[in-house]
This record gives sequence, structure tokens and C-alpha cells, in this order.
Amino acid sequence: MKVLHIDSSMISDSDLRIDAAFHLSDGPETLRKLEASPYSTSTLEGETSDIFSGSIFKRTYVSDAEHGYAYLTASDMVKTNPDSGKFISKKYTQKADQLRIHKDWILVSCSGTLGNIVYTNSVFEGRVGTHDLIRIIPNETNTLKGYLYAFLASKYGYALLTQASYGGVVKHIEPHHLMGLPVPLFPVDLQEQIHDLIIEAARLREEVTKELNEVQTFLMNEASLPSLSSDDYEFFGHRGGENKATTFTRSILEVDSVSINAFNYSKRIEKIINLVKKGSYLELKDVLDGDFFHTSSFKRLELDSASSIKLINQSDIFKVKKSGKMLAKKYVKADKLIQYAEVLIAGVGTLGENETFCKVIFANEELEGQLVSGEFIRMKANDKVPAGYLYAWLSSEYGFRLIRSTQSGTKLCRPIKGLLAKIPVPILDEKTTQEIDVKVRLAHSKQFEALELENAAISLVEKEIESWQ
Repeated sequence: MKVLHIDSSMISDSDLRIDAAFHLSDGPETLRKLEASPYSTSTLEGETSDIFSGSIFKRTYVSDAEHGYAYLTASDMVKTNPDSGKFISKKYTQKADQLRIHKDWILVSCSGTLGNIVYTNSVFEGRVGTHDLIRIIPNETNTLKGYLYAFLASKYGYALLTQASYGGVVKHIEPHHLMGLPVPLFPVDLQEQIHDLIIEAARLREEVTKELNEVQTFLMNEASLPSLSSDDYEFFGHRGGENKATTFTRSILEVDSVSINAFNYSKRIEKIINLVKKGSYLELKDVLDGDFFHTSSFKRLELDSASSIKLINQSDIFKVKKSGKMLAKKYVKADKLIQYAEVLIAGVGTLGENETFCKVIFANEELEGQLVSGEFIRMKANDKVPAGYLYAWLSSEYGFRLIRSTQSGTKLCRPIKGLLAKIPVPILDEKTTQEIDVKVRLAHSKQFEALELENAAISLVEKEIESWQ
């Protein structure tokens, strides 16, 4: 049980709040720490040209960019790839310009999961954002925008951002709650050091997105594969009321004992497979070093200490900052840990178009030596194709649709390994495959470097504040 004695001044300074949860949170304690600052203090309102969230609006989803705006949700903004695959109607979204996101803003999630924070780069530019995001536009009057983000992203900033939350089951914060948050004015040279780290991290993430997109385009061109539309596969997203059931017939001789699920015998997917097989190809099982494997079960003892190891699951692994449960290393064997250049498939989930089920991860320096849950299908490439090339193919639109076509189940689906093993992998000339492999590895190394830079900036903020105590 946590106990704290407060006086009337603390009540008046908190908008007359008397609920224990507020006063026992980290926010009031952070305010007391900031009072010890040797520097002058501004407010968040004073360091921004605007703090606002978009107005609530009716979302009418459509299936493509021709008829819709790219839509940004609070859960997708924290992912390494913020593209949710959702589009909202250009015709029926009347306030789109008021909801657009722009570069060099700070976004804060303000409903449900509170306090997730992102510094936007050009990848976010022009997307229409949910009303559940607070937009903070720095004005750089006294604080550089990179420093302001690092302060708000620190544990002290998080405590301040979330201290005024309200609500029962679903928590909320509002823009006006953030206006008066104190912002310590660090010396200019320290601000510049922190700012430069954040700006470089944002730039690297722009490069990663651009380079991985270029790799996908290059691979498709070299394999002579056309772009796919939602009519080329079984689509589980919004079609604006035009979603029609897919029907087809199969001979009894075409159905085997592996599956009687109609989705596994899709005529549309058969056409995609035939497109791939027009060129040179191998089945997935033939380009792997061994078979598919999972992290086997083990005893889990939660222990948050310096010697703990983080368990990363599907909801965490696609995020820029991977959280997860901290477990005792005692029961974790080395052979369960991720090795560099493993390729992982999110192996459990539902078929919604914006779900992570069947999406692919390349194990970079960040994931090397980490522990992942048994939900993932793990694999290692052999000498027939390099790991970066295998990732590029499986993470492409073709690879994703082919992996999804192997699913079984109703609510929680899983790929059928016998079908997964037969997915065709186009085989290109060695120079091309090596070029793709190198680009994939470099892009993922930049992704890790960006995370390290951002963490270094936040660490500088936290160490400076801790030095005041």
C-alpha cells in the first residue's frame, strides 16, 4: 500500500483533485523534482504554437488510396512502419485538413493507452490522424523541438503527460491538461546535443522506410511481377459496401487431407502462385536451413531487475520501442534466443487487413539475443538465398498474401505449416539477390541505430534531471 500525506496547497495546485490515484502517481513527484531545477522553467503552452486533437468524426473506410486518405491510428503511430493499411473516404471525410499530420510535430496518444509519444518525420506527412491523438506543434521559442520531444518522451515527461488522466475503464487526457506542464530550459549546448540526436533518428527512420519500399519495388520488377490489387486476393478490409463473397468450385481430386478450408484453395491465390511460377523459383522449405521452429515452452518467472531478460510478443515486436515482460534468465536457455538474420512470421491472429498476423520481421541487432514468445514461426535461410532476400520476398505484398492463404482457424488463426512450406520463392540471379540482401540488412541496421540515438537523447534528459536531486 502506498501512503502520502498532502496539504491544502497540493490540492489547490492540482485543480482541487482529492483522488488518491492522482497524488500517488509519478506526476506530482516529478513536479517536485522539477522544482529543484537550477534552470528557469517554461510551460508546454509557451513552447508550442498549438496543442490540439482533431474533432470526432465519422470514419467511412474505403479499400485504396485512389478513393481515400491514408489513416493513422494511435496504435499504428508507434510501429516501425506506421502504415495501417486503412484509408478513409475522401468524399465523406469533411474535416480532413484539420486532422492531417505534418512533419516535426509531436503526437501523444490520449485515449485508452495513454502517453505513447512519437516525433513525426516525412513518413507521417499528410496522413489523416485519429482524433485520439494530441498534436503538439513546437515553436522553438526557448526549446529546440528535438529536445522538447526527448523531455516529453522521458520517464519524467511521461509522468507529467499522464497525471491528469480521467475516466473509468477507458482513460483519457485532453489538450488543455497539457498546457501548463513545466518544461525545464536546459542550457543551449545541452539542448542542441539532445535535439541533434532526435533529428538524426527521425532522418534515419525516413531512410529506412524509403529504402525498404525501394527494395520491394526492385524485387517485383526483377521478378517481372505486377502490382496486386484487392481484387487479386481474399480481402478482409473495408470495401465501402461493395464487399462480395468469393465463390469457386474445386474437384474432389484437388482437395487433400491437409485442409478442407475453402480459403486454402482460393482461385485468386492460385493465380498469384502461377504468376510467381512463371519464372525460376524454389519452394520455401527448400531455401531454409532446417525446418520452421518456435520458441518452446519454459517456466516464466517475472522479475524486473538488471539481470532479467525481456520476453517480446507479437503486439510488441512491430513497435519502435519494444516493451514486453521482464523474466528471470534462470529458466531461459541460450538456444531459445534470437540469432541475427532470423526471419520471423507473426503466427497467431485474426484476418483483418490491418492486423499483424502473417507479417514478417527481420531479426536485426536490436532483436539479436532477445527472447520472443512461441507465437512466432521462426526460420533461417540457407545458402540458396540470403536472409535479407528471403525477408524482402516474404514481407512483400505477394509474400504476405501467400502466407495468409495458408491459414486455418476461425477467431485465432494459424498458418498450416505443410502449406507454408510450399510457398514459391522467386529465384533471381546471384548479383540481384545479394544486392537486395545488403540493402535489407543496412536498412534494419539504420532502424536499430535510430533507436539507439533516440534512447541516448532521452537518457541525457533523465540524467540531467536526476543530477539535481
